Amino acid sequence: MGSQFAASTALSGVDFATFPDYPAEIRAPVGTTFGVSAYQINLGGGPITTPGDAPDVLVAFNPAALKVSLPLLEKGALIIINNDAFTARNLRKADYDGDPREDDTLGDFQVVTADVSRLNLEAVKEYGLSKSEGGRCKNFWTLGVLLWMFDRDLRVVETSIKSKLGKDPTLRDANITALRAGHAYGETAELAAALPQIRLPAMQPDPGEYRSITGAEALALGIAAAGELAGKAVLFCSYPITPASPLLHRLSRLGEMGIGTFQAEDEISAICAAIGASYGGMIGITSSSGPGMALKTEAMGLAVNAELPLVIVNWQRGGPSTGLPTKTEQSDLYQAVYGRNADTPIPVLAAATSGDCFGMAIEAVRIALRHMTPVILLADGYLSNAAEPWKIPELSSLQAIEHRDIPDSDEEPQRIAFTRDQDSLGRPWITPGMPGLMYRIGGLEKDLNTGHISYDAANHQAMTDLRKAKVESVANFIPDQEIEFGADSGDLIVVGWGSTYGPIYQAARATGASFVHLRYINPLPKNLGALLGRFDNILIPEMNTGQLATVLRDKLGADPISFPKVSGQPFQIRELVRKIEAVRKEQTT
Repeated sequence: MGSQFAASTALSGVDFATFPDYPAEIRAPVGTTFGVSAYQINLGGGPITTPGDAPDVLVAFNPAALKVSLPLLEKGALIIINNDAFTARNLRKADYDGDPREDDTLGDFQVVTADVSRLNLEAVKEYGLSKSEGGRCKNFWTLGVLLWMFDRDLRVVETSIKSKLGKDPTLRDANITALRAGHAYGETAELAAALPQIRLPAMQPDPGEYRSITGAEALALGIAAAGELAGKAVLFCSYPITPASPLLHRLSRLGEMGIGTFQAEDEISAICAAIGASYGGMIGITSSSGPGMALKTEAMGLAVNAELPLVIVNWQRGGPSTGLPTKTEQSDLYQAVYGRNADTPIPVLAAATSGDCFGMAIEAVRIALRHMTPVILLADGYLSNAAEPWKIPELSSLQAIEHRDIPDSDEEPQRIAFTRDQDSLGRPWITPGMPGLMYRIGGLEKDLNTGHISYDAANHQAMTDLRKAKVESVANFIPDQEIEFGADSGDLIVVGWGSTYGPIYQAARATGASFVHLRYINPLPKNLGALLGRFDNILIPEMNTGQLATVLRDKLGADPISFPKVSGQPFQIRELVRKIEAVRKEQTT
């Protein structure tokens, strides 16, 4: 229902940001507080960069949904309640001692009650569905009410229903009828005062064609675009894990764009297959979340030692172990920057928004092919599922992705294979079948110049230095760090990375604080140290216990103020505003 509302909002020209929030259990008990699913959307004339701190409208399908969501609301919010679900049994399952509709629990809110289940079943009665099948249509009935409230076009959702349920005319027509019945219910005179229509101003975007997009969709399209830009086929190898699986689902539909997908039997097989693809001349890509990244670690070392291109996407989630698989976090930064045996440096990038996943996927492939190295791209569970408007780029406007040509030389193939570019330190991408270029490659340490197996002490030092210098050389190709908002010097700068972009941007606007957001984390932009040095204080909000703060101390000798959050939920704007104001107050007293 939330996704359909977002799609209709996108086509209305209104800016928006969404936050789907699901339980971890595959089939969580209905009516329990830990089984509540939610979908929050913030919409308006823009700029909208977060799903909002506190909902102004809440649709509660049952008592558990009301209990979980009520603490999030500000006084005066509108609550639409499904009366039919507020039975004695459901109230007990939600740990209510009494009925919140009848005491003062909801006294601070506007409350509209409707017999949603009954009205929905009456609307679809003519189709002869079972009570269970008919009951599922209530999502569209309620969506119809919301579409009326926000003056949205029903045709967008109707088209989607026809596409998804076209093979079952009965279900198709029942859901369309439920949608229209909810919309008609919103128009009735008795609800007009409680549910006034809300008309929002359209945003004023740059000219172009826009669509609603999630991070998983954007990253999939970015990978496909990268293959086009490099003139190479792509093989994506993955093992299902929350919240990384949607990327596999999306890429599996893009076969006509030269994307191959392989669902492996485990995480180790997935990354090893991707390395094999890169060895064979395809762009090898794999994806996982924190637990799977731990299993892939040894194979990452193989790709580093063999000097093969590889992109590893990490959709971070709450941990440790299985942790909070459906909740968002940024706690794999140490793992990405430091988490391998021996001295095994890997470039690390991070996407900032759902739409930004497109460009960062292209950048990860560009770096991997230019430097012949694996690259880690960090995203998180929030970005995977959250949606926002995205301007569709022209492929012709994107820079081609170059890779190292085979040098014209009379040297032996083994030496040619490890003749590295002076600037990027990337070696030629020699693949099996290239005439006269058979060479040996593997995980054992190799001679710096010939690639032959070597146990020489001085050579190992030279190879270790080379691997370090290769990652450091990435900084010579990436742009200088720019300030997203605010002055270029002063008392305070807020530094973010990953999906904290939206709330930090809004908090910086509200307080006048300067703000920079890092997309390149290893190596850092060359000018970052000088930029941060122009401020008295550095504040780093992040959804972990202070990992970027540690990285900046390590790499730049900075002394930032860490503001950690590990609740499984994104930052709220008001949290950041309070922290910025507290830091400023502390510095002036």
